[in-house]
This record gives sequence, C-alpha cells and structure tokens, in this order.
Amino acid sequence: MFPSQVYINRRKNLIKKVSGGLILITGNSEVPYNYKSNTYHFRQDSTFSYFFGLNEPNLCGVIDVDNDTATIFGDNIDIEDIIWMGNLPSLEERAGKAGIKKTLPSRELANNIKKAQGSGQKIHFLPPYRGENIILLGDLLGIPKSELAKVSSIELIKAVIDLRLLKDEYEIAEIEKMVEVAYQMHTYVMKSAKPGLNEKEIAGAIEGIALSYANGVSFPIILSMNGETLHNHFHGNLLQAGRLLITDAGAESESLYASDITRTIPVGGKFSSIQKDIYNIVLEANQKAIDITSPKIMYREVHLTISKVIANGLKNLGLMKGNVDDAVEAGAHALFFPHGLGHALGMDVHDLEGLGEDFVGYNDVLTRSNQFGLAYLRFAKRPEPGYVLTDEPGIYFIPELIDLWKSEKKFIDFINYDKVEKLKGFGGIRIEDDILITENGCRLLGKPIPKSVEEIEGMMRS
Repeated sequence: MFPSQVYINRRKNLIKKVSGGLILITGNSEVPYNYKSNTYHFRQDSTFSYFFGLNEPNLCGVIDVDNDTATIFGDNIDIEDIIWMGNLPSLEERAGKAGIKKTLPSRELANNIKKAQGSGQKIHFLPPYRGENIILLGDLLGIPKSELAKVSSIELIKAVIDLRLLKDEYEIAEIEKMVEVAYQMHTYVMKSAKPGLNEKEIAGAIEGIALSYANGVSFPIILSMNGETLHNHFHGNLLQAGRLLITDAGAESESLYASDITRTIPVGGKFSSIQKDIYNIVLEANQKAIDITSPKIMYREVHLTISKVIANGLKNLGLMKGNVDDAVEAGAHALFFPHGLGHALGMDVHDLEGLGEDFVGYNDVLTRSNQFGLAYLRFAKRPEPGYVLTDEPGIYFIPELIDLWKSEKKFIDFINYDKVEKLKGFGGIRIEDDILITENGCRLLGKPIPKSVEEIEGMMRS
C-alpha cells in the first residue's frame, strides 16, 4: 500500500467531484476455479484498490459525500480462516492503513443503504462486471440486475476516470517497475526464440518471470508467429526459422499497476530484407509518436500522423500508391494498420475502459469515428501531463481482409494488390512502448527494451 494520506486525498478529491449522496464501491470476492474452495488467484477491483488500498476479498467501501466520511464494510477472520489461510490483522487495523477510522460488519451494509435511500440520498455506483457484485448490487439497491449498468452513476464514472487518468509519483514508479519486469520478459524471448521450440515453452517461461518478480502478467500473453491476428493467445506452434514472432506482454505489480510492451523479432535471430524494411516503417511510426505526443496535440492527430508514416513507407515499397494524405483520409492504410495507436495504461492494462471506453478516450466535443481502423482508436483526446498511454503502431498482412478488400475492389487507387498478395504469409509487426505525458511532451517509462533491428539481432545473438 501507499502512505495512508494518498488514499485520504484520493477520497477527498472524489468527494469534490460528486454533487452529493453515497458512493458505493464494491471490492471483489474470490472466484471458484472449478469448485467453491478451489479459487483463482484473487484480484481486487481496481477502483476499490485506488480509493481504499485493501487487497482482501469481500469488502465494500462507502463514501458519504454529504458528511465527508468513509466506511469499510467487511468481517474479521475466524479460527477456521486462520487454520487454512493464516492470521491477518484486524479489519480495523487494515482500514487504518488507508486512513479509514470506521469499519462495520458486512451484515450492516444493507441496513445502511436502506437508511440512506429512506432519507433521500442518491446512491452512486459503477457498472459492475463480476456476477457476485451484480447480484450484491441488485439486492442492495432493489434494481433488476440486467438494468444495473444502464442506471450506474455517470457522475461517478466521469469523476473516477478524471482522477485515475492522472498518475502521481507513486503510480508512475509502480508502472516503471513493471516495465523493468517486462524488460526481463521480452529479452528472455529474444534470447530463447530458436527454431524447433514450441511457442508455449517461451510463453510459460515469461509468465513465470512475471510471477517471480511481480503479481503475475497484466493480461494473457500474446505470443505468436501468426501476429496478423492482433490478439492471438494460441501458443501451440513450433518456431520456424525466418518467421516473425510477436510478443505482447506485461506485468502487474502488487498494487495492481501494469506494463504493456510489444516486440517483434525474427525466429533464428536475423531479419530478412523485406522484414527489415517493414519493421523499420513500424519503428519510424513508433518513434514519430514519441517525438510529437504532448498536451498540445490530440492523440487522434498523433494516430493520423503515424498512419501517414506507415502509408508513405508502404508506398516506397510499392505496396501502396497514390497520394498518402488522401489514402489515410479514405482509410486505405487500415488494410495494414487496422487498430488505434494506443490506449490509457494504469491499474488496468486498458485503463478504466470497463467504465466506458468513450468516457476514457473521448469527450463531449470529440466523438468516435465510424471509419474502419480509426473506429478502433481507444484514446483520441488531448492527453494531460500525468497520463500514461501506450504507443503501439503495427503493420499486418491479414489474408482474409486482403481477400475481402480485393474482391470488393476497395481502394484500388491506393493499394497495389498484386504486390500485397505476395506477402500474405508475412504475419505482422507491432512495436509498443509505455509513455508518460509531461508538460511539454512525453517520455518512455522504464528501462529501454531493445527495439531497433541492430539491438534485437544483437540481443538474440547474446
């Protein structure tokens, strides 16, 4: 946990942003793996952790905006818990570390909510995503469970997003530590990617690194020679010399802060000529984003700028043609770059998107495009100093998408399909870094992970 004053200040700042009533934030419970007593590794709700800091199951936090108080509802462990799981400090002691003086048994939560409702206080809650909390909130509030997400508090959602997007020194330090773990994970892949190995041998090893030095992975590992599938979690292929291997992986800290890094390497240690040419286009786009990202420019404009870098590079290779600006405006480049440049990063690897992706990356004056590719841009608005974002351009050759667009004669003025056909088995390349927005620009977080052709080939030789 961070110092207690951090949590006290977070709750005070939240109270300033909510007009009145009670704020009900549910922690997570343990989830059975295959029967009740055999559970998955416990993972606390991020927003509960942000405001209360406690990493145990079956807790609820209530913030009374009208009276400027906070209460933790939960139960102390009994002798059976101690026998099986060991002793814990009392709930009062644990809550005290988050600067909370008042605790009540879980059974008192329903009465407190009913009393608040009876006195006319509004109950603010966030859209629930776990079955146990959907049931709990439905029962507590008397709201049909299918309606909870629709009637959750927009005021609270926006307040939580505003606060959590801005990272303080403690949070930045946690993310940087997790990039350090990601450095170990990705350089292990570089040293290990030899022909004949199974993908899962490497994926399992780097998940072990995350478990050894952190709280595990921050999301299921993407590691595949078939990198044209953007979120490819299948790890059953034997590595083949000359194929590209994408690894998109990061680690999560004990306080739940994440890293999210992608590197693409050649199995066997040497890029081919065409792999190097396309890789360097992606690297140029990645670096261009770092050069121009700042509070002065919408991230949507950064995305469009690096899209032109990609289109121009592909034009130089004869894969695209025509005017680059027109091609990007039309969306022709999305055949090769069908996703957004990046997303917010923090306690969740796609930070806060569970509260509403458009609330996180857009605003009242900037709405999401419906153009293929650009529509998948998760974060588009102007970033503020203290935001942490990912910078992850890519180029992919997706056979099914190529076939579809070619059959539709789509963007024939911009795409040279005859040459594209020859690269159907190429796979994909993505390069991803985590960046902190500063007053005048941005900076990379953590220890730099090899990403130039020379750095990667050198690391693979080592």
